[in-house]
Parts: sequence; structure tokens; C-alpha cells
Amino acid sequence: MRKRCPAIWSFDKGSLLCGCSFALIDSRERNPDPAAGLGTEMEDQYTMEVIHSMETQNSIHKNHSMEILEERIGYKFTDQALLKQAVTHSSFTNEQRIRRAKNYERLEFLGDAVLELVSSEFLFQRNSHMSEGELTKTRASMVCEPSLAFCARDLELGQFILLGKGEEGTGGRTRDSIISDVMEAVIGAIYLDGGMEPAKAFIYRFVLSDLEDKQLFYDSKSTLQELIQGKLKKSFHYELLSESGPEHNKVFRVAVYMEEKLLGTGEGRTKKMAEQQAAYQALLRLRGKGCI
Repeated sequence: MRKRCPAIWSFDKGSLLCGCSFALIDSRERNPDPAAGLGTEMEDQYTMEVIHSMETQNSIHKNHSMEILEERIGYKFTDQALLKQAVTHSSFTNEQRIRRAKNYERLEFLGDAVLELVSSEFLFQRNSHMSEGELTKTRASMVCEPSLAFCARDLELGQFILLGKGEEGTGGRTRDSIISDVMEAVIGAIYLDGGMEPAKAFIYRFVLSDLEDKQLFYDSKSTLQELIQGKLKKSFHYELLSESGPEHNKVFRVAVYMEEKLLGTGEGRTKKMAEQQAAYQALLRLRGKGCI
């Protein structure tokens, strides 16, 4: 079990309330008393006070509050607790001993279904020539983990995630699997708060826009290989330029060359991610020269 984050005390009333909330939640877990009269509604209130306190601490430190996130995504929540839940990772709820249902996983499940429906309708209406197999393959590439992570980075969504200290220390804030899950959870939260129309508008704006460039990025390594070796009949290779950072949170910088000519560079948490970014930059350069 990871160590708990200690409550941060100060002399303002809000911080004292936060400290009391931690104490009450811990007390209920250690000594559950059915006769205590603490119902689900009150438990939810205490839980959200803890989440709000930690969100406030993060936003002060990083200037990334829920209000800024609402501006970023273009939607104002009636129930902002849904948005906070959508960016709360299980490592945070585990460390703070908040009920597991308060992390983003259930919202991610719902958001995944909404995204699949909206993207399916989008492709069906715009591609009357595509077969069922082609539609399925195209949809899979549009809403797969790397694709959603690419969209989440455009929103800088990772900066708003509430993480436990252990997950934070191993680079969870930039991990594709986490930020893509949060992207789906935000979709689920918008759907619950406002219905299908605002959820659909969000998906159209941030997932289904600029598809040509996004598709170029998703398939950048294979597309570059086919272009250089197939069309241009030349050789190419990747070269590791640098490797920095601690073992658990490294940053790799990679260049891609066509024969001896530099085409692009990229950075990433893994060599594969850095190569993908370098390939994308190379494709943009070759497209600018009319090679694509």
C-alpha cells in the first residue's frame, strides 16, 4: 500500500475543514459504525471536500484549476464534481482512502461508449463508399489509445489529472494509457452533465477535427517507410541523439535521416514515441516539398 499524502494545514477555515474531512473519512474506515448515521450523501460530501482540497493545492502550484479546464474544453459544468472525478486517477483515491467509485474508471467506461457511437455515425455519414470492414478499421485508428493521447496532449489534459505520489513519480501524467483514459472520462462526464449534444460537440472539436494531420501522425513511421523506400527508393534510419532524466522518467531525443540528410527530430518518454514524432516531422517536411 502506498503511503498517504499528509493533510496540509494552515490557519484558514478551509484548510481546517480539509483536515477534519481526512480525519472523519479515516475514522469511518477504521471503525465503521452503522449507528453513526453518516449516510451516502454526507460521505459523498466529505469525499468531494477532500478532492476539492487536493485540486486546489494542485491548481495553486500548477495554475491548472477546474475552471481553466472548463475554458479549455469549451464546456461549463452544472455539476463540477463530475469533471473532478473525470480527472481523478485510482492511485489518488487509493492514497487518500476515498471510495474507489470516485475515480475516473466508470466515467471512462461511459465515455468510451459515447465516443464509439459518435465516431461511428461520423464515419457512416461521410464515407458512403466504405465497407463495414473499412469503417471498423478506420474507427479503430481514430479512437485507439495513441490517437486519444495525441488529442489529450493538444488540451494539455495531463496537467489537470489528480495522481497519487507513486504514479506521479513514474511519469503517469504523460503516459498514453492514462491521458487517453482521462479523455474518455471527460467525454463521459460531459454526457452525464449535459447530454449527447455537448458531448458530441466536444468529440467533433477535439477528436474528429484535423483528421488528415492526425492520421499522418498515427501512422507516421509506417507511412515514412513506405514513402522513402517505396516511392523515393532511398534508405533511411533513426539515430538516438540524447537520453536524459531519471531511470523511471527518461526523455529520449531521436533524429531520422534519409541517407545522410536530416529530415526531422522528436522527443518522447520512450524511443518509439520519439521516433514517431521524428517521423511525423519528416513527413510534414516532405509534404511541404510535394513528395506526398
